[in-house]
Amino acid sequence: MHVFSLGLTMRRLAIVPARGGSKRIKNKNITDFLGKPLISYSLEAVSTSRLFDCVHVSTDSSQIAAVSASLGYPVDFMRPANLSDDFTGLLPVLRWVVSEYESTGMLFDTVTCVFPAAPLLLADDLISANAHFEQSKCKYPLLSFSEYPVPLEWAFRDLGQGVCCPINQEMLSVRSQDLSPAYYETGCFAIYSIEHLRAGNLSFSRTLAHFIPRHRSVDIDNPSDLEYAKKLYLSSTPNSRYGGEPL
Repeated sequence: MHVFSLGLTMRRLAIVPARGGSKRIKNKNITDFLGKPLISYSLEAVSTSRLFDCVHVSTDSSQIAAVSASLGYPVDFMRPANLSDDFTGLLPVLRWVVSEYESTGMLFDTVTCVFPAAPLLLADDLISANAHFEQSKCKYPLLSFSEYPVPLEWAFRDLGQGVCCPINQEMLSVRSQDLSPAYYETGCFAIYSIEHLRAGNLSFSRTLAHFIPRHRSVDIDNPSDLEYAKKLYLSSTPNSRYGGEPL
């Protein structure tokens, strides 16, 4: 457990979900990223933000737990096997962590899930997103988004055997300036109130949004994603890591 005593009005818990057993990149969450474990970048953003009363790395892996402890974040309790398979969603894990802390008398108002494979995430993202969330009275969950590089209406489907077809043939001739931008969820972080997590049928039909530029929202799932993220990180200036454009 890593606790910051800040005298906050709301008690905030940060959870970094980092199970073992990654398939496409072995030990992805602690793989080397420019000389440091990948997870260390997310933990650095969490620490620098100084938002959280408690930071918990949720893992079933003793190796990840050891790396986390070496970074200053010892794991209070290990995640059970039934919440660590390839099919269990994120929300049951967050709810279980909250219940484990509640059983010890530690109560929280909000939970921020910070993903361990987000090396371009900034403390400033967490700070501004949290301010938006609390100013909006935690009405909806908050997710991080980036803008699609082209309109969704121009999308094609892969039919296999080297053949594609447009999803909407009529929209291909519409100019981009005549179409509304669309956004994708980056997988960097999300913020929930305790009431959101307690809702059995949590809906994402409405969410609050924190927008992240595309050059800082790489979703690392495979080795090529990892190499791309390294190039983006290295090509950015210190200022660009705080919201500017990369070189």
